Amino acid sequence: MRVLLVEDSISLTDALAQVLKREKYEVGVAHDGEEGVLFAKTGMYDVIVMDVMMPKMNGFEAVRALRKEGISVPILMLTALGEESDKVFGLDTGADDYLTKPFSIPELLARIRALVRRKGEVISENSLSYMGVSLNLSTYTMLYGDKSVKLSKKEAEIMKIFFEQPSFVAQREQLINKVWGYDSEFESNNLDVFISFLRKKLKFIGAKFTITPMRGVGYRLYENAQA
Repeated sequence: MRVLLVEDSISLTDALAQVLKREKYEVGVAHDGEEGVLFAKTGMYDVIVMDVMMPKMNGFEAVRALRKEGISVPILMLTALGEESDKVFGLDTGADDYLTKPFSIPELLARIRALVRRKGEVISENSLSYMGVSLNLSTYTMLYGDKSVKLSKKEAEIMKIFFEQPSFVAQREQLINKVWGYDSEFESNNLDVFISFLRKKLKFIGAKFTITPMRGVGYRLYENAQA
C-alpha cells in the first residue's frame, strides 16, 4: 500500500513517514502543492495525506486540480484550520476526510485505513467487488454467480488495481511499477499477455465487463455492451 505525504514541514513529514513505514506502508513525499500534484498524477499512490497551507499551491487548490484531472485516489487533508467552514470547503473541493492539527498518530492511521477500505466496493480486507464479480485476494480467485476462476498472484494484483478504482485509466507503466516494482526488468509487452489472460478469465465466468485498452495510455474496465 502506497501513501503520498504532501506537507511543507520537513520535520513533520519525516516523523509521519517513519510511522507509516513501521506500519508497512510505502511512502512518497512532496513538500509543496505543485510537487504533490505531479506525484499524485503518476497514479502510483493508494492514499494521499495532504496539508492545506503550503507554498506554490495550497492543499485546496491541489485537491481541486487532481479531481479536475480525474484522479480519484482518496485524500485526507491535514490542517491547523479547525473552523467548520474550512472543513466543509475542503470536503466540497474533493477531499475525502479532514484531520485537524494537532492530531494523534493512532487516529491518523485509523483514518488512512478507513479511506483504503472505501476504495472500490470492499467486502472485507481480503475481498473486493465490482459489477457482481468478487475478487478474493487471499485465494486469488474471481467469482461471478456460480462460476469461479483461479488467478496467479500477479493477475490478482492487477485486478486489485482495477477494482479499487474501476473508472480510472491505469497506465501501462503504473501497472508494471505497482505489480512488479520500480526496478523490475519486466518487459512492457509482456503486460499484454497478462491482460489477455485476464480478459479470457473474465469472459469464462460471464462477467459483464472486460479490460479495454486505451490507445497510447493504458487500460480500464468497461462494460461488455460498450466495449
